[in-house]
Amino acid sequence: MTFSSLRRLPLFRGQEAGLVAVIFGLSVAFSFFNPNFLSTDNLRNVLVAVAVVGIMSIGQTFVIIAREIDLSVGSVMGLSGLCGAYAMSQGLNPILGICLAIAVGAAAGLVNGLIVVYGRVNSFIATLGMLSVARGLTQVISGGLPIMVDPSVMFIGQGALFDVPVQVLIFVGLVIVGQIVLKRSVLGQRIIAVGDNDEAARLSGIPLNATRVAVFVFSGVLAAVAGMVYTAQVSVAEAQAGTGLELDVIAAVVIGGASLSGGRGSILGAMLGAYLLGALRNAFILLELSPFLQQMSVGLVIVLAALFDQFRQGAFRHAGIAQILPGLLRLRTK
Repeated sequence: MTFSSLRRLPLFRGQEAGLVAVIFGLSVAFSFFNPNFLSTDNLRNVLVAVAVVGIMSIGQTFVIIAREIDLSVGSVMGLSGLCGAYAMSQGLNPILGICLAIAVGAAAGLVNGLIVVYGRVNSFIATLGMLSVARGLTQVISGGLPIMVDPSVMFIGQGALFDVPVQVLIFVGLVIVGQIVLKRSVLGQRIIAVGDNDEAARLSGIPLNATRVAVFVFSGVLAAVAGMVYTAQVSVAEAQAGTGLELDVIAAVVIGGASLSGGRGSILGAMLGAYLLGALRNAFILLELSPFLQQMSVGLVIVLAALFDQFRQGAFRHAGIAQILPGLLRLRTK
């Protein structure tokens, strides 16, 4: 993959169009069983519910395209939101409190990146360690007790502009910026090149180490933004905020078309993946179906998305699976 070909990459691909078609089809199907599913209020509720995971999925997309993974986003989200709320409770200006939260997320991402790049630790292990460290720090700082959020900050989690929730506007705005950065900027081209073929990227003069560290910093910053949005939304910062959300974030990115092999992904696809997960959960609630079935359906969607990604890369053909059926037929005729 060359820089000239990267510059010709479109902002939107068939993968996103396919996801839109799937979401539309499922929405119509669910509406037959419960007409409220397609109501304006319910669609608004789905968007609000997926905003936090969606914001984190933007940063995770950069990480996965670079052929890495960040398991710490849920814990960094909780730590950043709690640090911001705690600083405000001690009298810090709310704007500075939000900046502090973002700085905490950036610092966590920077530590992750340095350990992975210069410590040569697998990103799965490094970010798993950060997951535990960040979760422990939230307990230490809060003492296990909730911290009330400054009322002036609640607007970003509970307010609305032109009847559109502010957290949804933040989410969509970040998606647009992220998609443009990924598909149109030099940094985005470098991230794609590093994930696609790091040796070719190195020979092209791309700073591999700086690029890989940058994607972890992005992930940490966006986890912090999500942390402040979530904290403002629930009006309180708590030590358990974000627990387990890293799995939803990774699932949204994979469903959105990002390859765990690196080199391919889409911010818009991650947004659609997050929305699909949220829509499925919302539909199961409206249809009053078992939460166990909900968990199974989400897992099935993730597996199907991963299988589709392998199919696109020709993994089945290379594995010889395409020749299994003809072979069985030949055996039957003997």
